[in-house]
Amino acid sequence: MKYEAPWWLPGGHAQTIWPALWARRTLGPPPAYVRERWLAPDGDFVDVDFLWPCAAAGAAPAPLLVLFHGLEGSSRSHYAQAFAGVARERGWGFAVPHFRGCSGEINRAPRAYHSGDHEEIDWILRRLAGLQRTGGGARAPLLAVGVSLGGNALMRWAGEQGGRALASADAIASVCAPLDLAAGGHAIGRGFNRQVYTRMFLRTMVPKALAKLAQYPGLFDRAALLAARDLHAFDDLFTAPLHGFRDADDYWRRASAKPLLPAVRVPALLVNARNDPFVPGASLPCDGEVAPAVTLWQPAHGGHVGFAQGGWPGHVRALPEAVAAWLADHAALG
Repeated sequence: MKYEAPWWLPGGHAQTIWPALWARRTLGPPPAYVRERWLAPDGDFVDVDFLWPCAAAGAAPAPLLVLFHGLEGSSRSHYAQAFAGVARERGWGFAVPHFRGCSGEINRAPRAYHSGDHEEIDWILRRLAGLQRTGGGARAPLLAVGVSLGGNALMRWAGEQGGRALASADAIASVCAPLDLAAGGHAIGRGFNRQVYTRMFLRTMVPKALAKLAQYPGLFDRAALLAARDLHAFDDLFTAPLHGFRDADDYWRRASAKPLLPAVRVPALLVNARNDPFVPGASLPCDGEVAPAVTLWQPAHGGHVGFAQGGWPGHVRALPEAVAAWLADHAALG
């Protein structure tokens, strides 16, 4: 796989911001999702948006592509719509499970979501795999993609599960994931990143945390959260303690997928641009740090979940097309 950025879109920041805001996402109309609300094992809920292909009578069940979104993402994110369009053109089903609180409605439990939530990934994939089972008990193909935060969580799941992952998924891909959370967290907390991306994330994360505090008074220190100016401080006060971690440093260390990559047994593609503003190139895994089942693709350009191509204003279909082709090949879909 090769990628060259358009001449009119130089640098990691431009290759991150422009595709997210203005590049074309699909060839046809935006995806028209059908939403299901699932009851989670802890009594909370997760909203899953589906696109199902029109199947001919007697046809075999279509492959299902599952996308786990990034920090504060959703089925409306530019990359989700682009992957939905590619799945639609291939005749695949498509599903976006929303992490807690990201579907447009606050969740019920005294928790949210985090980068290493492999238990959440596991029960979602098991349930989706069940939907893919035919009357004879065989399972139609299931493919999974995780983007950014969702990519780390998916790879953490793959490492934790080892060979058991193959019962739920035939092939997976991680796109622009901060597999070393400490490296990514420190990178986004400095300079231009801090002024632009950190502020963008906190603009939605802080109100959600305050809504959670209104549900559960005393859950955390309100004044301290309002004083948070970077993701480390936010994770220290909110994400880490709500999900069983001592503090932000403990969370970033224990939730990172990178140490578990040698244990991955399901075919996996790891895509990371080396000019990603969020993920330092020096933190990316090399061939000797991953299992034989893992393929690394680390182009020089692409930004963070950007990879725009074509003439102005560009489109973001090239990456989903390449990832879908890799998944199809490694899941033996023909």
